[in-house]
Amino acid sequence: MQAAKDGAGVLTTFETYPKLVLSGQDLACVRGGREVFRDLSFKVSSGTALLLTGPNGSGKSTLLRLLAGLLEKAAGDIMLEGADEERALADYLLYAGHLDAVKGPLSAEENLRFWAGLYGARAEDAPRALEALGLGHLADLPADVLSAGQKRRLGLARLCLIRRPIWLLDEPTVSLDAENMGRLAALMDAHLDMGGMIVAATHTELGLRQAVRLDMRERAVS
Repeated sequence: MQAAKDGAGVLTTFETYPKLVLSGQDLACVRGGREVFRDLSFKVSSGTALLLTGPNGSGKSTLLRLLAGLLEKAAGDIMLEGADEERALADYLLYAGHLDAVKGPLSAEENLRFWAGLYGARAEDAPRALEALGLGHLADLPADVLSAGQKRRLGLARLCLIRRPIWLLDEPTVSLDAENMGRLAALMDAHLDMGGMIVAATHTELGLRQAVRLDMRERAVS
């Protein structure tokens, strides 16, 4: 067991994740009849973030969706070393796309309880997850009335609720101000300290202590 501060600055106790290595070898992906990238390879280990950089259209979001199982690869292999052979790759992943994926009529807390039920997480942890992203005082408000930044934080609060070792994050800082970008960075660093892993598409510096970069322009197809 280890202790660390979570994104809300609260001291928590946790078990570390198993040692994992996620890799892609000679990957290619086609969308809408167009080849987005080819011959793309990478490797990222537990405790490390892989930051996908490059301009719009270079394949950052496409790679995340491919890893999440939302797109089919045209070529190549995806491997997860250290995984239980009886579990699928999807069992290790938590995907947060560029859309917030919140249900407007539900309250902030009800949204998290919905996600907890979907992923088999503890619904009673929803208030703590909201506090971690500075949303505790908005728990009872319908998501429809939240600002763009608040909706973004509500979507990201799933990261505090659902225990998965690999986070796939698509532009996680969109609509966040400096204070909440700091909250998110602390949350991500805590995840890495636990032996988690992050693959993030980003146009901005995320301020992480342990990160490597993959420039998607190198394998993008014009």
